[in-house]
Amino acid sequence: MLESYVPLLIYVLIVLGLIGALVTLSFVLGPSKPHKKKLAPYESGIIPDTPALRRLSVRFYLTAMLFIIFDVEAVFFYPWAVLLRQLKWFGLIEMLVFMGILLVALAYVWRNGGFDWE
Repeated sequence: MLESYVPLLIYVLIVLGLIGALVTLSFVLGPSKPHKKKLAPYESGIIPDTPALRRLSVRFYLTAMLFIIFDVEAVFFYPWAVLLRQLKWFGLIEMLVFMGILLVALAYVWRNGGFDWE
């Protein structure tokens, strides 16, 4: 039974060896003389007047997560639309429940000001 996993083990070893070789090559062939100006971040010739690390509002991340959630929702609509005739009423009711849950989530976010940019 364990002999059926031998090809998988060989594959994992090859991948790990290739990763190790590529990392080693990047250190060997990479820049060998770091200089202060080479290590400085590129700023398009403009001297920055604020630090590069600034804090972003939590609302930014919440809005980004909302966009991701609704993009994933769109991914679920395509297979449902393709198989709608095979799923019949069960598929329709299931998708209406799914859309209802998403509408409740959208209403919650809207009511709590998740879309306000001020």
